[in-house]
Amino acid sequence: MPALAQRIGRAKPSAIMAVAEKAKALKASGRDIISFSIGVPNFLPGPHIYAAAADALAKDSGQYGSNRGADALLDAFLGHIERAGLSGYTRANIATGIGAKHILYNLAEALLDEGDTIAFAVPYWTTYQDIADILNAKTLHLKCPASQNYKITPAQLDAALQQKPKVFLFNNPNNPTGMVYSKDEIAALAEVLVKYPDTWIIADDIYHRMVFDGLGYHNFIQFQPELRERVIFVDSLSKTYGMPGWRVGFIAGPESVAKAITTLNSNHITNIPEVVTAAAVAALTGPQDVPTEKNAEFQHKRDMVMTAMNSIPGLVCPRPQGAFYVFPDISCAFGKSHGGKTIGNDVDFCNALLDAKGVACVPGSAFGEPKSLRISYTCPSAQLPEGLKRFVEFFTELT
Repeated sequence: MPALAQRIGRAKPSAIMAVAEKAKALKASGRDIISFSIGVPNFLPGPHIYAAAADALAKDSGQYGSNRGADALLDAFLGHIERAGLSGYTRANIATGIGAKHILYNLAEALLDEGDTIAFAVPYWTTYQDIADILNAKTLHLKCPASQNYKITPAQLDAALQQKPKVFLFNNPNNPTGMVYSKDEIAALAEVLVKYPDTWIIADDIYHRMVFDGLGYHNFIQFQPELRERVIFVDSLSKTYGMPGWRVGFIAGPESVAKAITTLNSNHITNIPEVVTAAAVAALTGPQDVPTEKNAEFQHKRDMVMTAMNSIPGLVCPRPQGAFYVFPDISCAFGKSHGGKTIGNDVDFCNALLDAKGVACVPGSAFGEPKSLRISYTCPSAQLPEGLKRFVEFFTELT
């Protein structure tokens, strides 16, 4: 049999989905499982979105669409980013894709040659490393432990950019930590970025509508307008609108980059389906009550989770201000035992927690930080207190 391409040997299944599938299998076998694993918002979009999709089906043309995205969708996204404080873009600066993950993969294809370097913070969303590995790009990790609230410092960024990475990938609000950079922090990082004109900047900001405590969302170009030539803003409908399965992602950036993504679309996907386009336009232009209500609900859930985390002696958990994750440092449990099982690392901890308490979390090593784990608190509200109770109990039972 002929051999597969070498890049397939570098591709890895999603660690997050592996945990989710294990939890699903245990639940199917009759176990009482509460999942804090997968990062899906667990709410459905507003009824006007379904109405738009139904109307589009009734009027379906059955034809190919635009590689860039339908004009109505591009205009809707332009209005969306204008409200986020990103003005001055036109349709030529926009391109669409089958979700943000597809957009990020295409950006890597468009910006990175084999052997080029992409820099990003640790902890990182798992897909960042996976894409780099598949494309045989080098990665430069900027380690941001809990002691610095999982955030990049200006000095750290400056030192990294001196190594001349082709791309700097920045995620705010952050997955897996839920941390959000303040206005002053973004301004300080932008001041560093402007000094290195040969590095592209990808701002993966798909959670920018999910910010708590009145902190607000901020972008580099608001402080250093000349960065507009290098900043590529990535967004998605998945988290904000409860539409992960609809698969709609966007970029706003330099015309050359948007054109490159459009060209790749012509080879990969051709277009976003007509019915999905209609739903996406309705999401972006219609009533925003569901996203607003859910953001308030997530902030309340964050507070519940942090109360539980703060009650555990030795556990360190910086307070997140966005998305729907917390990322506690659970290394205080290493070397201890539960039910006769020794916990040597984050994977041992998550396996023991799932087996003993029926609570599924993702080990931090999946995100490059093996001292921690990720809790996604998007489970049904009725399950969250019980899941947190079991989590705290697990710690009290360690010996």
